[in-house]
Amino acid sequence: MTIAYWCVLIAALIPLVAVGIAKAGARGYDNRYPRTWLDKQQGYRARSAAAQVNSFEAFPFFASAVIVAHLTGAPQGRVDVLAMVFVLARILYVACYVADWHRTRSIVWAVGLVTCGAIFLSGAFAG
Repeated sequence: MTIAYWCVLIAALIPLVAVGIAKAGARGYDNRYPRTWLDKQQGYRARSAAAQVNSFEAFPFFASAVIVAHLTGAPQGRVDVLAMVFVLARILYVACYVADWHRTRSIVWAVGLVTCGAIFLSGAFAG
Protein backbone atom coordinates (compact mmCIF):
# COMPACT_ATOMS: atom_id res chain seq x y z
CA MET A 1 0.00 0.00 0.00
CA THR A 2 1.23 3.44 -0.87
CA ILE A 3 1.29 6.41 1.47
CA ALA A 4 -1.40 8.00 -0.71
CA TYR A 5 -3.70 5.01 -0.16
CA TRP A 6 -3.16 5.27 3.59
CA CYS A 7 -4.05 8.94 3.30
CA VAL A 8 -7.33 7.93 1.66
CA LEU A 9 -8.10 5.84 4.73
CA ILE A 10 -7.20 8.71 7.05
CA ALA A 11 -9.33 11.13 5.02
CA ALA A 12 -12.26 8.72 5.29
CA LEU A 13 -11.96 8.83 9.08
CA ILE A 14 -11.74 12.61 9.45
CA PRO A 15 -15.54 13.09 9.31
CA LEU A 16 -15.90 10.68 12.21
CA VAL A 17 -13.46 12.68 14.27
CA ALA A 18 -15.31 15.90 13.42
CA VAL A 19 -18.69 14.56 14.51
CA GLY A 20 -17.06 13.03 17.57
CA ILE A 21 -16.03 16.54 18.60
CA ALA A 22 -19.65 17.66 18.25
CA LYS A 23 -20.98 14.79 20.34
CA ALA A 24 -18.25 14.48 23.00
CA GLY A 25 -19.47 15.26 26.47
CA ALA A 26 -22.82 16.53 25.24
CA ARG A 27 -25.80 16.29 27.49
CA GLY A 28 -29.08 15.21 26.01
CA TYR A 29 -27.55 13.52 22.98
CA ASP A 30 -30.27 11.51 21.25
CA ASN A 31 -28.86 8.49 19.43
CA ARG A 32 -32.32 7.69 18.02
CA TYR A 33 -32.32 10.98 16.11
CA PRO A 34 -28.69 12.06 15.89
CA ARG A 35 -29.15 14.33 12.88
CA THR A 36 -32.04 16.15 14.48
CA TRP A 37 -29.95 16.56 17.62
CA LEU A 38 -26.97 17.85 15.62
CA ASP A 39 -29.19 20.33 13.76
CA LYS A 40 -30.14 21.90 17.10
CA GLN A 41 -26.56 22.46 18.23
CA GLN A 42 -24.83 25.82 18.37
CA GLY A 43 -21.29 27.07 18.64
CA TYR A 44 -18.42 24.65 18.21
CA ARG A 45 -20.76 21.64 18.18
CA ALA A 46 -22.65 23.01 15.17
CA ARG A 47 -19.40 23.92 13.46
CA SER A 48 -17.99 20.42 14.11
CA ALA A 49 -21.10 18.90 12.55
CA ALA A 50 -20.69 21.19 9.53
CA ALA A 51 -17.03 20.18 9.28
CA GLN A 52 -18.15 16.55 9.21
CA VAL A 53 -20.49 17.21 6.29
CA ASN A 54 -17.85 19.14 4.38
CA SER A 55 -15.30 16.40 5.01
CA PHE A 56 -17.67 13.86 3.49
CA GLU A 57 -18.15 16.19 0.51
CA ALA A 58 -14.40 16.59 -0.04
CA PHE A 59 -13.62 12.90 0.21
CA PRO A 60 -14.82 11.62 -3.23
CA PHE A 61 -12.68 14.08 -5.18
CA PHE A 62 -9.62 13.20 -3.13
CA ALA A 63 -10.12 9.43 -3.29
CA SER A 64 -10.80 9.48 -7.02
CA ALA A 65 -7.81 11.77 -7.62
CA VAL A 66 -5.51 9.30 -5.85
CA ILE A 67 -6.93 6.41 -7.88
CA VAL A 68 -6.60 8.30 -11.17
CA ALA A 69 -3.03 9.30 -10.30
CA HIS A 70 -2.14 5.67 -9.69
CA LEU A 71 -3.86 4.51 -12.88
CA THR A 72 -2.11 7.13 -15.01
CA GLY A 73 1.34 6.32 -13.66
CA ALA A 74 1.93 9.56 -11.79
CA PRO A 75 5.21 9.72 -9.88
CA GLN A 76 4.47 8.00 -6.59
CA GLY A 77 6.55 10.38 -4.50
CA ARG A 78 4.63 13.36 -5.83
CA VAL A 79 1.26 11.70 -5.22
CA ASP A 80 2.27 10.69 -1.70
CA VAL A 81 3.39 14.20 -0.77
CA LEU A 82 0.28 15.79 -2.23
CA ALA A 83 -1.93 13.26 -0.44
CA MET A 84 -0.25 14.10 2.85
CA VAL A 85 -0.77 17.81 2.15
CA PHE A 86 -4.47 17.12 1.54
CA VAL A 87 -4.85 15.19 4.79
CA LEU A 88 -3.05 17.92 6.72
CA ALA A 89 -5.25 20.56 5.08
CA ARG A 90 -8.40 18.63 6.04
CA ILE A 91 -7.25 18.23 9.64
CA LEU A 92 -6.49 21.96 9.80
CA TYR A 93 -9.85 22.65 8.16
CA VAL A 94 -11.70 20.84 10.94
CA ALA A 95 -9.60 22.63 13.56
CA CYS A 96 -10.29 26.02 11.96
CA TYR A 97 -14.00 25.25 11.73
CA VAL A 98 -14.21 24.24 15.38
CA ALA A 99 -12.21 27.32 16.44
CA ASP A 100 -14.41 29.58 14.26
CA TRP A 101 -11.48 30.88 12.23
CA HIS A 102 -13.59 31.33 9.10
CA ARG A 103 -11.08 33.18 6.94
CA THR A 104 -8.27 30.75 7.65
CA ARG A 105 -10.70 27.86 7.18
CA SER A 106 -11.51 29.11 3.66
CA ILE A 107 -7.84 29.33 2.76
CA VAL A 108 -7.18 25.82 4.08
CA TRP A 109 -10.23 24.53 2.18
CA ALA A 110 -8.81 26.04 -1.03
CA VAL A 111 -5.43 24.37 -0.38
CA GLY A 112 -7.21 21.02 -0.12
CA LEU A 113 -9.16 21.60 -3.34
CA VAL A 114 -6.09 22.69 -5.32
CA THR A 115 -4.18 19.71 -3.93
CA CYS A 116 -6.88 17.35 -5.20
CA GLY A 117 -6.61 18.91 -8.64
CA ALA A 118 -2.83 18.54 -8.56
CA ILE A 119 -3.10 14.88 -7.57
CA PHE A 120 -5.67 14.24 -10.28
CA LEU A 121 -3.53 15.89 -12.96
CA SER A 122 -0.16 14.59 -11.77
CA GLY A 123 -0.31 11.62 -14.12
CA ALA A 124 -0.86 13.92 -17.10
CA PHE A 125 2.44 15.65 -16.41
CA ALA A 126 4.41 12.56 -15.40
CA GLY A 127 6.94 13.00 -18.14
